[in-house]
Amino acid sequence: MTILFPVFLLGLLGCVFGIMLSVASKKLYVFSDHSIQKIIDVLPQVDCGVCGYQSCAAFAKAIVEGKRDATGCIPGGAKTAHAIGDILGISVTPAEPEMAVVKCKGGKKESTLRCLYDGIPDCHAAILAGNGPKTCVDGCLGLGSCVRACPFDAIHISDNEVAVVDPEACTGCGACVAVCPRSIIDLIPVVHKIFLACSNHDRGARVKKYCTVGCTACTLCVKATPSGAITMASNLPVLDYAAQENFVVAAYSCPSDCFTDLVKFRPKVNIDAKCNGCTLCVSACPTNAISGEKGHRHVVNKDKCIGCGLCLDKCPVHAIAMWGGLGYTEGGKSNRLRITA
Repeated sequence: MTILFPVFLLGLLGCVFGIMLSVASKKLYVFSDHSIQKIIDVLPQVDCGVCGYQSCAAFAKAIVEGKRDATGCIPGGAKTAHAIGDILGISVTPAEPEMAVVKCKGGKKESTLRCLYDGIPDCHAAILAGNGPKTCVDGCLGLGSCVRACPFDAIHISDNEVAVVDPEACTGCGACVAVCPRSIIDLIPVVHKIFLACSNHDRGARVKKYCTVGCTACTLCVKATPSGAITMASNLPVLDYAAQENFVVAAYSCPSDCFTDLVKFRPKVNIDAKCNGCTLCVSACPTNAISGEKGHRHVVNKDKCIGCGLCLDKCPVHAIAMWGGLGYTEGGKSNRLRITA
């Protein structure tokens, strides 16, 4: 009995601990899905937080658990969304890709200062210190808060001391949009290359006193867009990118040059031998780039043509085509032909 009792006690304790471990394993079991790691592998791995989670790993887990959509990774874009869909065996419809744009191009060459700022190189600090040194209260401060917030090195401060976005590097994550204290950075569809580069709400001659490229609310861009895709709000044109409009004519009709066109070389139109000289293209051209006698083949002055394409739809015999390729430029600087109302 002296020997059997310890053996029995040890056996009983073993059974009790075994039952406890079995219960604990079921209660504390952590489900591991191999899909999570596969999704992590196709994500950008930048932990930018745009998806609403602190890390790509947390986002991948949320997708598997059904808490987040497969298209939630904006920096990853359509490629990542489709890759996640393949892993989960589902079809996905990625959102239209967007890019960030800075709605101001009034740097030190174009805008005036009301004081000198000698402090922390941060836009938020400059706002707290006296609302910044620029006379324009809506202008880019050029102190780089957006630059430091961008996880993709897609934005920088130019020599003109204004923020500029690199369209090729920008993923449309919106990190710079959230950090700008003046809310002058916005997201627009990638397919559109024209945007209003001004956020000033003043109007008329007052604007010209402190910025040579500021919007004066002249509404010429609105008049140049009969489709109604541009409306005025708080003395600023609002571009409706959902409308079927390229905004080329509007941008080139602006007397203050406050639109930015990221396309440096736009295709020019050419009229071939099928032209019957109906003159419909002549009346459609906003720059008077097309000329010719009625009944004879018309010609295009390439120096005047801005590549808006308005004449294409007017030609009944389809004798007009666009020639040339697009060339992109930083900041949208290009030679422009002014359109007068």
